[in-house]
Amino acid sequence: MLNSNQKNGFTLIELVVVMFLFGIMLSFTIPRFQDAIETDKTNKFSRWLMLKGQALKESALRGKTRYTLHIGMDSGTLWVSNESMTEEAILELEENGYKLPEDLRVLDVEYPEKGIVSMGRADICFYKNGYSDKVLIHIEDDDGNQRTFLIEPFLSKIKRYEEYVGFEG
Repeated sequence: MLNSNQKNGFTLIELVVVMFLFGIMLSFTIPRFQDAIETDKTNKFSRWLMLKGQALKESALRGKTRYTLHIGMDSGTLWVSNESMTEEAILELEENGYKLPEDLRVLDVEYPEKGIVSMGRADICFYKNGYSDKVLIHIEDDDGNQRTFLIEPFLSKIKRYEEYVGFEG
C-alpha cells in the first residue's frame, strides 16, 4: 500500500549542490563563448593594449625595472622586454609576441619630440620611476576605421579615441 503522506521533490541540499555544479560548468564554458562570439577584433586589441600598458607601469614601478613595449610595424607584432634581457631573449619574445588580428594594422606611433614612426619598430618605455613615454598609437581596420590610443607619462590609464588624433604643433 502506498503512503499518501510521502511528498515527491528535492531537498534544499540537493538543489544547492546541483546549482553549484551548474555554476562551475558555466565558469569554464562562458569565457570560451566570449572569444567565439566576439566579432570586433579592435575591441579585443584595445583591451589588450590598455591592460598591458597599465600592467607595465605598475610592474616597472614595483620591480624598479625599465620595461619596453615594442611595436613591429611591418610584422604587426607587439612584445615586451625589460632592461635585463639579452638580445637573443628579445628576439625570441618578438617571435612569440602578441599578433594583431588580421583585419588590423598599426599605421604609426607618434612621439611629441621624435615625430612619427611608421616603419620598422617603435619602442615605448615604461620607466622604473612609474612614468612612461608619451605616445599616440594609430591603428586602422580593413573598413578604414581609424583609432588612436594615447599613453600619458604619469597616468596609468590609456585613452582611446575613435578617430586619428595627432599632437598639435
